[in-house]
Amino acid sequence: MTRASQAVLAVACGTHFLHDGFADVVYILLPLWAAEFHLSFAEVGFLRTLYSGGMALFQIPAGLLAERFGERVVLAAGTAVTAAGFVVAGWVGGFMALGLVLLGAGLGSGVQHPLSSSIVSRAYETGARRTALGTYNFAGDLGKVVFPAVVALGATLIGWRVSAGAFGVLGLVGAFVLAVLLRRLAIGHPEPSHATDGAGRGGWGIRDARGFQALSAIGMIDNATRSPFLTFLPFLLIAKGLTVAGVGGAFALLFAGGAVGKFACGVLAERIGVIRAVVLTEAVTAIGIVTVVAAPLGVALAVLPVLGVALNGTSSVLYGTVADLVSPERRSRAYGLYYTLSIGASALAPSIYGVVSDSVGVPATLVVIGLLVLVTIPLSLVLRPAVTAPAQA
Repeated sequence: MTRASQAVLAVACGTHFLHDGFADVVYILLPLWAAEFHLSFAEVGFLRTLYSGGMALFQIPAGLLAERFGERVVLAAGTAVTAAGFVVAGWVGGFMALGLVLLGAGLGSGVQHPLSSSIVSRAYETGARRTALGTYNFAGDLGKVVFPAVVALGATLIGWRVSAGAFGVLGLVGAFVLAVLLRRLAIGHPEPSHATDGAGRGGWGIRDARGFQALSAIGMIDNATRSPFLTFLPFLLIAKGLTVAGVGGAFALLFAGGAVGKFACGVLAERIGVIRAVVLTEAVTAIGIVTVVAAPLGVALAVLPVLGVALNGTSSVLYGTVADLVSPERRSRAYGLYYTLSIGASALAPSIYGVVSDSVGVPATLVVIGLLVLVTIPLSLVLRPAVTAPAQA
């Protein structure tokens, strides 16, 4: 591990810290928007779908734009667009306007995952890539711990509009700092592409199609579990007697566990292998979700950190494996394809489960979500031939 690679990782971590904060502050604001704009669960889910859908739609374009203009320009511009969306959100007066703003903010945030993952993978080409990506994901979950709790407290003290707007201003400053740091490190600039391993200029660079398909399917189900669970968890906790500020604290507990999981599960996969790590984390996720639904408030809050480890930890295992299945010079677009599929599933799921929640209630819906994650276990067996256990650089 060189100082240069550590510097690249640090910048990617800072970017992930900010963007995951943006994405998960939305979960805290959903109950407040529901109360102010008199929204149904289906409409709440649709708002989440718009933000995540924007992210999903821009994954592949972000990778293609990065090949032409470099990750530096695209990352900084996308971060600024997302931050501006939160500033504008503080001024909206209705459901439709809010939805359009969230869509735009999501499009901006679509640049972060494929491009940050790509520059980290490149920096650790011959090192412990999966551990580095686990660290990168750990930083994202720190953003999920800090920003939702701060914005929830701010919403209680000064209102959600001012709180969200202030967060957006912070993001604009972050976009400027990101551009400066990437320029000084001389990373994220456009590079000429060379066709290898059968990956032409227009190809995806996928070297193992069956393995990539299985990996993408697992990622889609994993995201289709996490996103709706987080969308409707505040409503479950409020029904159990928690306040809005308390929900912010509960999410801090959940994401603190998630931060540990993002780092620890990347290391775990290096030691015990990708398949065992996926099976373990997904099984714990299913058990944890059902427990949170069935248990009284005190027990549910105590379970949240453990659930967070498994709920968010799987992604570190999956992200690192993408790089193993594609050609190095096509990683930006291959990561873009992977994130389009996984975040696309994440985007659609809240709307679908919002309709279900209107019909059968939030608790029953969350149980269904928890059971769905178990489908990833047989899919992991399909992925097995494509990976090498216990470790792969």
